[in-house]
Amino acid sequence: MIKVLHLSDIHLGSGLAHGRINPETGLNTRLEDLTATLGRCIDRAIAEPPDAILLDVMMPELDGLATVAKLKANETTRDIPVILLTAKAQASDRRHYYAAGVRGVITKPFDPTTLASQVAGFLGWDEP
Repeated sequence: MIKVLHLSDIHLGSGLAHGRINPETGLNTRLEDLTATLGRCIDRAIAEPPDAILLDVMMPELDGLATVAKLKANETTRDIPVILLTAKAQASDRRHYYAAGVRGVITKPFDPTTLASQVAGFLGWDEP
């Protein structure tokens, strides 16, 4: 099972936690949502490195880009792919996100029925 650490001020519920399988993309991998609170995100990523991190950009205490910087600065977490969830997705915003080292950007509001396949697509996890 692929483990995705999710950090947001909302719970993804059925979109990722239940590992939607999209037959049109051929994705047959189940995604496990390991939701963590802001204070535990980096600690959890170090203790139990996930396969990827799904991170909200707009957070109340430490925003997504500051969290990405902390993850990239840590030897244990620097190579874990990060995908951002954001309503701020203009071309200039996306360039800034990719320059920070993120693997992908999913625009909010997103379709929960395709979230797992979007994550897999960004990470090249689509399987035949």
